[in-house]
Amino acid sequence: MSKTEMTLANKITLSRAALSMVMFFGILLPDYYARLLATLIFIFAAATDWVDGRIARATNTYTPFGAIVDPFVDKILVGAAFFAFTAIPQLNVPVWAVFLIILRELTVSTLRVIAALEGSVLAAERWGKFKTVVQMSTVGLIFLILNVYHLSMLTRGGLQKFLQMFYETVQNLDYAACIIAAVITWVSMASYFNKNWGILQKAWSLPVKKK
Repeated sequence: MSKTEMTLANKITLSRAALSMVMFFGILLPDYYARLLATLIFIFAAATDWVDGRIARATNTYTPFGAIVDPFVDKILVGAAFFAFTAIPQLNVPVWAVFLIILRELTVSTLRVIAALEGSVLAAERWGKFKTVVQMSTVGLIFLILNVYHLSMLTRGGLQKFLQMFYETVQNLDYAACIIAAVITWVSMASYFNKNWGILQKAWSLPVKKK
């Protein structure tokens, strides 16, 4: 491998960013098949998050680019889904919870940049990984609710009644799930800041001049 060749893991990471944009516009289109495609894209893109990490470990091709960009692309995937969901009236996704989630992601991304300027790579830690799992599970749940709604409009007879009843039962779960995701997201931010407070102090302080 030449020194300038991008690793396979990083290529997969960047492909996930491109898929996130396709998914975003698929959710916004008021068409069941577009949203079904967006659902499948999300599932595939979320799976690549596991694949690129596994490849990097198996081939020993960890890079600073991957350490920084991989969690950033996860934020794009999840943030794009949450933003699009808030525009759909059949869902009950609280805008304020999405705002808190995005605010946290931007804050931690800023911390990563500061760490990079100080010569450190802020890799994903346990709370951050758990946060990602919770966020992606929440997005998956919302996709399920959205698809059940569309199917209840397309089907007839007993299946339609069942799907309508199921939708009425779960339609408010997205609100609670978003709140839980927002809380865990901020807990993970507190963990990042607690472990990397020294980097911030160093970055915002001037060196003490010796007399």
